[in-house]
Amino acid sequence: MASHHSFFSINPALLFFLLLLFSPEGGQASRFIQREAEIRLPSEREEPAAAEEDSEEVGTRWAVLVAGSSGYGNYRHQADICHAYQLLRKGGLKEENIVVFMYDDIAMHDLNPRPGVIINHPQGEDVYAGVPKDYTREQVTTENLYAVLLGNKNGVKGGTGKVVDSKANDRIFLYYSDHGGPGVLGMPNMPFLYALEFIEVLKKKHAAKGYKEMVVYIEACESGSIFEGVMPKDLNIYVTTASNAQESSFGTYCPGMDPSPPPEYITCLGDLYSVAWMEDSETHNLKRETIRQQYQSVKERTSNFNTYSIGSHVMQYGNTSIKSEKLYLYQGYDPASVNFPPNRLGPARVGVVNQRDADLLFMWHMYKKAEDGSAKKAETLKQITETMRHRNHLDASVKTIGVLLFGPKRGSTILDSVRAPGLPLVDDWQCLKSMVRIFETHCGSLTQYGMKHMRAFANICNNGISQASMEEACVAACSGNDLRQWHPSIRGYSA
Repeated sequence: MASHHSFFSINPALLFFLLLLFSPEGGQASRFIQREAEIRLPSEREEPAAAEEDSEEVGTRWAVLVAGSSGYGNYRHQADICHAYQLLRKGGLKEENIVVFMYDDIAMHDLNPRPGVIINHPQGEDVYAGVPKDYTREQVTTENLYAVLLGNKNGVKGGTGKVVDSKANDRIFLYYSDHGGPGVLGMPNMPFLYALEFIEVLKKKHAAKGYKEMVVYIEACESGSIFEGVMPKDLNIYVTTASNAQESSFGTYCPGMDPSPPPEYITCLGDLYSVAWMEDSETHNLKRETIRQQYQSVKERTSNFNTYSIGSHVMQYGNTSIKSEKLYLYQGYDPASVNFPPNRLGPARVGVVNQRDADLLFMWHMYKKAEDGSAKKAETLKQITETMRHRNHLDASVKTIGVLLFGPKRGSTILDSVRAPGLPLVDDWQCLKSMVRIFETHCGSLTQYGMKHMRAFANICNNGISQASMEEACVAACSGNDLRQWHPSIRGYSA
């Protein structure tokens, strides 16, 4: 792997990054460029007039909000979650019925220009004030999330101990925002959240008669892969995801874009799908708007007004009959919205960035802001260099493993193959976890960028490769590589 190391000396790395950032013909890299895409919120679909009061009986509304990242470069995920909390509280949900997972390292971060304040829109108000610190830092784990969803007070470790102690007539709203990859969602503390295990938790909650209906919103790259081919339709759960099973989701309100955050901010403030549903909720009477109407509005805005040029496909899974219900059954109702009309909110010029490139955009702006000749500028340049080297290392390692397992002609084809819609990512989910563990043992952490290679590991399993053969290939591809222990910030640059 030595050739990959020598390619990135410091000055060439910066030059390479600048070319990626500003080249108008940079292919995938052109996603760094400011996009003044015409994205608009459409009018609500014409549906029969709804009564102001929905006659359907409402039990207790519960909500679980999860920011699955850490690091200032991932500011947007915690901003999304804090914004969602404020929206639900205005809707009348009680604090005791909202469980919040967030690392809580943003508000008081040294790089935050407004200490103690988090915003989710360039002109937005503080959304951090009053947000409960139920599960923070090392408590933000997949294990704790599962225990909370199942109402298992004895299963949570640390935190406030708050769980979803819901009953058969209650409704649950689950919203997650972070990085993802085929079959997995990220968490700031390992392990990842794997799709089949998550579905099994939902099945247990259903079997225990722990809710009447549940609505799930997921913001992450390849988030459709969490449910594609594995989400039952008989659990009384409706799911929407920011993207399909094979594409990125997008950050927005980023520096240098339109609209741009205040000039003192060097990181994206929100995610496109997330701000789409929350800004939709804030501008409608949720006793009149249906889940279907919000889905259509969010789908159109997140797709870049149905062009899908630097946008993603919002998907839906599970019991889609729930879409006919009013949003207030899950998000509550703000009396101030009583006269909000079902109107068109007009075109909006919005810049976006691929979620996996947002950390590079953040580091680049930090580099630009640093004083010339300063230690901070040199350190940031080093971080950019190491990040690019590690990305190159991951990509090259996976490609080499594919060649070793399947040969030079078939390697890439097999690793990149996508199953037909309706089929799960992998047949044996335990095999997938094992292959990831073997790779990380010999080749280093996947990181939030490397999660995109989960499909390759799934296809290795689907083609019957043994763990022994996988280990042999990983040793050959990565042994002696000085990047195996690269781990300065696997969840986003935090210095």
